[in-house]
Amino acid sequence: MKVACRLPHSDYEIITLGHGGGGRLSQQLISGVLLPKLNNDYLQELHDGAVFPIADPVRLAFTTDSFVVSPPFFPGGDIGLLSVYGTANDLAMCGARPLFLSLALIIEEGFSIHGLEQILSSIRTACDLLELQVVTGDTKVVERGKGDGIFINTTGLGAVLDGIEISPRRIRAGDQILLSGSLAEHGVSIMSLREGLKFDSPLLSDTSALWPLVEAVLRRGGQGIHSMRDATRGGLASALNEMALSARVGIVIDENALPVREEVQGACEILGLDPLYIANEGKFVSLVSPECSEQVLSAMREHPLGRDACRIGEVVAGHPGVVVARNGFGATRVIDMISGEQLPRIC
Repeated sequence: MKVACRLPHSDYEIITLGHGGGGRLSQQLISGVLLPKLNNDYLQELHDGAVFPIADPVRLAFTTDSFVVSPPFFPGGDIGLLSVYGTANDLAMCGARPLFLSLALIIEEGFSIHGLEQILSSIRTACDLLELQVVTGDTKVVERGKGDGIFINTTGLGAVLDGIEISPRRIRAGDQILLSGSLAEHGVSIMSLREGLKFDSPLLSDTSALWPLVEAVLRRGGQGIHSMRDATRGGLASALNEMALSARVGIVIDENALPVREEVQGACEILGLDPLYIANEGKFVSLVSPECSEQVLSAMREHPLGRDACRIGEVVAGHPGVVVARNGFGATRVIDMISGEQLPRIC
């Protein structure tokens, strides 16, 4: 007789789409399956990348990401821009200037050469903007029906700024939580395209290279910046929950302070989505000491990508590992990680 084997810390015996959604199932997959097999001092940090010393004071940041967005071309960007910016943004969240990329293309038989050239042109544009280079790569072609057009993997290497240490370990009660701009634009733009929704104002993805903004913030805030995370899969809710769990602190946010554009909020209401859980590709959250929070917020607002930056909450000693939202009437609700997948294949 065969006995079914359950995934550790999970009620699932097979992988579901929800395991890739950046929420609770993703965390169960990482903590219950991946880490027990692969854990080491670098992985257990569970940050956006690994930081390691080369020769004092030189430190490098290393990260990798895969992109399976459908459709590969969307309002405000395409999978090429997304693959470069997404990996470069993960390096930026480590306090590192992006330097080099690897590029791996998995192309489905039947994908157009013209489409591939468009994607490569976008990759070139993104690399030029960030002054980084693709220095190695790989190409695979899979049978028709096995690849959904094109998948991209990028691995990035960057140099950490001197005197900067970004880590969930540095989060403290009293830290102020700063958000660089409005929420949910990437996920809503793709979902609106899939559903054929039309709005008076076009809904564009916020796909952006965050390093220029992050560099300005780091140079203004220095050691006062404790941790950063870009709010991609699982949205702001997942980013905050990951930080709270890693640091074993509580987080309280002001629900009325969360910036969401009117047309994005309208689309969310039509689609039945919560902006807190929708992926962004050009926004990040920064946890900073109260002493330098105004300086950092000012630095954000001086940059075009951060003109809508705002303070959305603070870190507290109570309810460790739990994120709570407070509304204008003083009522609170727990902002948990999403348990499934709101929007599959958006990054």
